[in-house]
Amino acid sequence: MIELREEADHRLSRGYGGDTFNTAVYLARLGTRTDYITALGDDSWSDELIAAWNEEGVGTQQVLRLPGRLPGLYIIQTDPKGERRFSYWRETAAARLLFQAPEAESIIKTIGTYDMVYLSGISLSLYGDNGRDRLFDVLHDARSKGRRVAFDTNFRPRGWPDPGIARTAFGRAFACADIILASTEDLDLLFGKSGVEELLGCSGRAEIVLKHPDLTCRVLSQGADIVVPGKPADDVVDTTAAGDSFAAAYLHARLSGEDPQSAAAAGHRLAGQVVRYRGAIIPRDAMP
Repeated sequence: MIELREEADHRLSRGYGGDTFNTAVYLARLGTRTDYITALGDDSWSDELIAAWNEEGVGTQQVLRLPGRLPGLYIIQTDPKGERRFSYWRETAAARLLFQAPEAESIIKTIGTYDMVYLSGISLSLYGDNGRDRLFDVLHDARSKGRRVAFDTNFRPRGWPDPGIARTAFGRAFACADIILASTEDLDLLFGKSGVEELLGCSGRAEIVLKHPDLTCRVLSQGADIVVPGKPADDVVDTTAAGDSFAAAYLHARLSGEDPQSAAAAGHRLAGQVVRYRGAIIPRDAMP
């Protein structure tokens, strides 16, 4: 999406972001070869996004361009403590049509060729019932071929007018994911007090990465159950993309053969740096 960030003098500065895209950028910066699969319009802003993504080393050959469509838009406002509030304009965003547009068929078929496919709860909220059915068919086919699926909960209630549909969709995502990155906040919002229990029911099959508000991270993998503490940043400016960058560092470490404890520590390091800068994507020279 196009990102507009409100500055102290109420002017808006323009960038770009979005949860899975933020993760894709940080994965590419860390050295994991990454393609981003989405849909954009044929407008000049979409051209600008493609150029910026290429500059970051994120592959764009699987980005569908739809004539007459536009990218989504959001505005970030932050309070003095660095906590952010988002306002979205994305009801007609091109990305919503990824699993509906006939032109996307060849792109959808490539999903099962990747070593790992990463998606989020926000991804699920975009596609509607038919689109989600198609997405889950693709993911199950990918897993049948030995590919892996990573799912980040990222639950935003405004994207789900019907909580029951959201719970069903998340349950299906849990069932087809090999790695689940979650926060207790997301689980409580979606499932209530049974949220953590709902997630831990998958621990016999999937690798679980559960983040708590105090920055501790509980990882359950292959029978091990460990807690990896995080260190609060001294100078938090903007918490945007903290979870997205954690996911990138965690997945990069796991794809590189590191153990879950080292991967969680890497996630904490990158997220702790990201929150020291405004916006979703920090300057390249600020990467730890």
